[in-house]
Amino acid sequence: MSRASVLTEGLYFGEGPRWHNGRLWFSDFYAHAVKSVGSDGVQRIELELDDQPSGLGWLPDGRLLVVSMAELKVLRQDSDGLKVHADLSELSVHLCNDMVVDNTGRAWVGNFGFDLDALVEEKGVDAALMDHPSTNLVRVDPNGSVHLASSEMHFPNGMVISPDGKILIVAETLSMCLTAFDIGADGSLSNRRIWAAVGMRAPDGIALDADGHVWVANAIDSECVLVAEGGEILQTVETSQPCYACMLGGDDGRTLYLMTAQSSDKNEALASPAGKIETFRVDVQRAGCP
Repeated sequence: MSRASVLTEGLYFGEGPRWHNGRLWFSDFYAHAVKSVGSDGVQRIELELDDQPSGLGWLPDGRLLVVSMAELKVLRQDSDGLKVHADLSELSVHLCNDMVVDNTGRAWVGNFGFDLDALVEEKGVDAALMDHPSTNLVRVDPNGSVHLASSEMHFPNGMVISPDGKILIVAETLSMCLTAFDIGADGSLSNRRIWAAVGMRAPDGIALDADGHVWVANAIDSECVLVAEGGEILQTVETSQPCYACMLGGDDGRTLYLMTAQSSDKNEALASPAGKIETFRVDVQRAGCP
């Protein structure tokens, strides 16, 4: 067991970490802000918005895309301000969440599908895992058109794309597995399969390394694990509190950034800015998207 170190603190709930232009960018849900942090741990506000931000990505021309959770939209930061890039409301339920953007500007976006906090409060975590509504994974093409990518998803969360752009891996949090698809030339998904079952872990954010292994943030424990296709756990990094997202970055792509918080419950997260970004040096650099 290896242990991460704290880089910076004072977040409400950090999500969607992305390495971009020499800094780690991320969303802070309840600060309603997209922020970035350097290797010195100093945070910078990059964008503020009325809604909760989540998934982040960039178009090939450098414009930022950000998921607007409650509005069920993807917003685009143009030179003259934020614009609606895509309205996902016909195919998404409750809150939109994580997103991955490929090198062409095509994006895949997940959503909760139901009120997770309310279901857990009513039935408990174990019951929520066993009995919950499924939802859709949505594809947004570079022109902003919206398409159903896959139905019957069980809380689609973090996503990565292989370096050749041909495989999408999705963390299905409430199925406790990573699910893979083949990506067609038109962005359509096929050949759905379980890439790895991860045991009694709730996979949230994920990151792909150059060996083809996936780092998985465990939303129900204070850890991030490195998983091989098929489910073998290759390494475990302990964090100071539950881990909700991860990203490989740094100048050499070998710094594992870990977004942690005391709880994912909205009321608990809002009570105090107890979220942290923790780091750990790994042997294998990042690969693919994001």
